Amino acid sequence: MFTSITTLVALVGSVSAGSILWDGRANAYESSAFLNDWSFSNEVGPYQYYIHGDGATKEYVKLGTAYKNPADSGSKQGFQVTIDNSSVWNDDGMLRTELIPQTTAAINSGKVYYHFSMQHTGTNPPSPYEEHQVCFFESHFTEMKYGLISGEDGTLDHALRWEVNSESQWNVTFSPNVWHNIAYEIDFDAGSVGFYHSTGADDLTLTVSPVSVTASSNGADWHLGVLRLASSTGRSDTAAEDWHFSGIYIESGDVTTSVSGPGSASGSSGSAVSIASTSSAAPSTSSKAASTSSQPVTTSTQPTSTLTATSSKAVPTTSKQATTSTAPTKYSISYGSFFFLANGIISCYCDDSYYASQILVIVGSCASINSQLNFASGLRQRDPDLHSFVRRRYVYRCLHRKPNISLTCGFK
Repeated sequence: MFTSITTLVALVGSVSAGSILWDGRANAYESSAFLNDWSFSNEVGPYQYYIHGDGATKEYVKLGTAYKNPADSGSKQGFQVTIDNSSVWNDDGMLRTELIPQTTAAINSGKVYYHFSMQHTGTNPPSPYEEHQVCFFESHFTEMKYGLISGEDGTLDHALRWEVNSESQWNVTFSPNVWHNIAYEIDFDAGSVGFYHSTGADDLTLTVSPVSVTASSNGADWHLGVLRLASSTGRSDTAAEDWHFSGIYIESGDVTTSVSGPGSASGSSGSAVSIASTSSAAPSTSSKAASTSSQPVTTSTQPTSTLTATSSKAVPTTSKQATTSTAPTKYSISYGSFFFLANGIISCYCDDSYYASQILVIVGSCASINSQLNFASGLRQRDPDLHSFVRRRYVYRCLHRKPNISLTCGFK
């Protein structure tokens, strides 16, 4: 009996080292149909699902045992994420199928570990002729990449890369039927990111020590899935691509190195481990970056370097705003601020157009915005390409919100 207990304790210690903040293994579901229940007005389940093509959910996301790492006993099944010529989202020209954590947990503060395993098979493999951005943050401070990186020499590239600020820190040939187990060690307070990796059933090891980076997230901008850019060489494969993911969760505390992961695959996800905060389940739950629907942003999880604009600069002097009887409420964030006015206008002012796009991410995640998105002409005139990029990549998140709200952005 003593030997059995000792063995059990050792096993539990190796599997569950930290506390799960968010569990994306979807063990409580039988198919990807659960994704259809989510919307901006009904934020249920573990994932936001709105970045995909016009086809049915099952055309882009499937659940099944064939899609998980066999060594991952903590997952009942894995995800097959598919991109094809129909996977164009909001006419931006890129092929995209992406899932975003739906949670109010603090997955964007302190030191946390973003876990996932990934592979492809010989069936519908990814094209080496185009750049693929995989499991990325919207600011791209860390991500996986595959294929010929846009702008680089050559015609194809079979390397799977881990990048920090668009600089490769590690790479390997992305061969079929090889499971790559990965954990991003992100320290949002210290500003660093490290890389844990293994293959197959092997335990994760720290493969790249933490690299200094401006690590920032609003808690709703990590994209599990694939974004494929158009080919920079003129050659582009048109066949569908199937990507497999499993063992998806975010934890704090000590890193779990076992591929088995925390908890049991039976029953609800993560039932056998400490869950620090569950995914949003109630339709009334607000967005990730907000604590309630009336508060557009929670500043406690934002970077500590904050430059606050004055109200005289941040609020355009238009007659509509001048007649507002209630003083605006200001929410300061990194490198700028925005104001939520009582008459339904959000005005943001920023030192830098890049960080203004980050403001739009936060506003789009937290506020009720729909019908009118009005950008100041300064950015359009000064940098039309960036203006188009900001609209395409960030602003569409603002759609699906309540009507009669307008957004005005100004830049120095």
